[in-house]
Amino acid sequence: MSDSRSESFPDLRAFLDRLRRDRDLVEVTAPADPRLEIPEIHRRVIAAGGPALLFTNVKGSELPLATNLFGTARRAELAFGSRPLALVRRLAELVPTLLPPTAAKLWGARDLLREARQIGLRRARRGPVTEVVTHDVALDRLPALTSWPEDGGPFLTLPLVYTEHPDGQGHNLGIYRMQIHGPRLAGMHWQIGKGGGFHHAAAEARGAELPATVFLGGPPALILAAIAPLPENVPELLLASLLAGERLRRVPGPGAHPLVATAEIALVGRVPAGVRHPEGPFGDHYGYYSLRHDYPVFEADWLCRRRDAIFPATVVGKPRQEDFFIGDLLQELLSPLFPLAMPGVVDLWSYGETGYHALAAARVRERYRREALVSAFRILGEGQLALTKFLLVTDRAVDLRDFRATLTHLLARTRPETDLYVFSHTAMDTLDYTGPAVNEGSKGVWLGLGDPVRELPGEFRPAVPPPPGSGPVEVFCPGCLVIGAPPYAAEPEAAARLARHPAFAGWPLLVLTDEPRRAAASAINFLWTTFTRFEPAADLHAAATAIRRQHLVFTPPIAIDARMKPGYPDELVCDPETAALVTRRWREYFPAGGVEMGDSDTAHLDPGGGAPLRFV
Repeated sequence: MSDSRSESFPDLRAFLDRLRRDRDLVEVTAPADPRLEIPEIHRRVIAAGGPALLFTNVKGSELPLATNLFGTARRAELAFGSRPLALVRRLAELVPTLLPPTAAKLWGARDLLREARQIGLRRARRGPVTEVVTHDVALDRLPALTSWPEDGGPFLTLPLVYTEHPDGQGHNLGIYRMQIHGPRLAGMHWQIGKGGGFHHAAAEARGAELPATVFLGGPPALILAAIAPLPENVPELLLASLLAGERLRRVPGPGAHPLVATAEIALVGRVPAGVRHPEGPFGDHYGYYSLRHDYPVFEADWLCRRRDAIFPATVVGKPRQEDFFIGDLLQELLSPLFPLAMPGVVDLWSYGETGYHALAAARVRERYRREALVSAFRILGEGQLALTKFLLVTDRAVDLRDFRATLTHLLARTRPETDLYVFSHTAMDTLDYTGPAVNEGSKGVWLGLGDPVRELPGEFRPAVPPPPGSGPVEVFCPGCLVIGAPPYAAEPEAAARLARHPAFAGWPLLVLTDEPRRAAASAINFLWTTFTRFEPAADLHAAATAIRRQHLVFTPPIAIDARMKPGYPDELVCDPETAALVTRRWREYFPAGGVEMGDSDTAHLDPGGGAPLRFV
């Protein structure tokens, strides 16, 4: 495995040094405000595929601020290297063959055993993170970002939150956004299904506070481990060590937990029992605002940091942002392990353009009729995958990463009457506001198995004119039309009406939207405008429905109502004053030139318009 090794970065600044050598880091020495201005600079740079940014003159703080660290596929791959993927693939190859173990098999796996000896935690007496240790915490002097005009305040957007189960059942390291409420007080955004939240619930049940340590910066492997959807009680620190290829060095700190020695900053404190504070709004990775709700709080007692600490941050919003590149890399890393954890699953992909939880697709084994459902239920019961809202399932070869090809493949094979399932009254991702209440919603599973059962239309040539009240009609892919419709408030039942109209007969799938040309302009657009704006139990319609054998039978066309509904949060857009300021000052930020100014409101979405797609 030594041939697969790639450069490993022991801390944030080592990674920044490499980016500097590669001319993929730009230092911004002009004064810039972390409230709205820096986030808009970041968004315009990432929209154009630009470099990482290091702001050295941040208003209101003495610390420099690093953003857009992982905002291209190249930088994400560089940060985490090829070694982790090679290691995971080797592990996936060996596990099925090692049982029962024999001397010969173990000898054949000696390369992996050598790697295993380098994994773990190592105690050290001191490290850079404890160069400054003080009670003068002053969270409000950190260069935390207020990213969007309606955000409730500044947030820590890359905090690595470390907690331990009060009964000694392992630790959790996760990235949970933290709104700064005061000099020593911050929110702790533990959504449902999060390990740190489970730890807090266990402590709170006995009336006890939960010690917590928040790391900022450190080895890039630590960030990847914190994001990874590991099963509960699987130790993220060991995964970080595995990814980095060396033992993770920790030093004593002033609180209950040892500190990661090479972190830039560590906030040491606790999450008290029974205390909640309003948090939000916050412009999140779905591309809309998550609204104001009560969440636990973090009370900071100590600030530990390097003398010349660098503050890392990110900005989320409409796709694709930094979290997309990390999320897709993480999927590629873990994909060889899916068949080990879920034996019937050949391949699995969640679509970052939908916020990941809103849509996934799977290729499964179908060795007997309806075995695919066994794999579907397994996926929907597996860790963070349990929050998946809509799951497409097939048993034939298709590149799941190509969504247009995947949807075409499924539509050619599905029999919606028996292959489309809706499960009401389920939990749903906290950030998905399409359900009837926070954390509540439904799930859908759509099967497309075996050989094709229909020839899909590729061009819209209706036998009769489309009905009144239907706007432009666009072909997204063979078998799928995107249809403009009246605003939801004007006609809530438009989806059922259009699905019954003969103009759309022969098309398996219709998607109703407020903006058809934008939705059909690209796969990214379709994914984002469709799956972030519909809930299966409320927004799936058909030409006819019936109940047979307690199963809801959908007669095609199937219509997804992806219009904006009353109560949905607003789409994220930059305010005009900040947009004008950043445009005016662009040459001040980048006097040497060479940094393209992208469109932050569009991000990586296609603005829409242009000639319609035709598939013949």
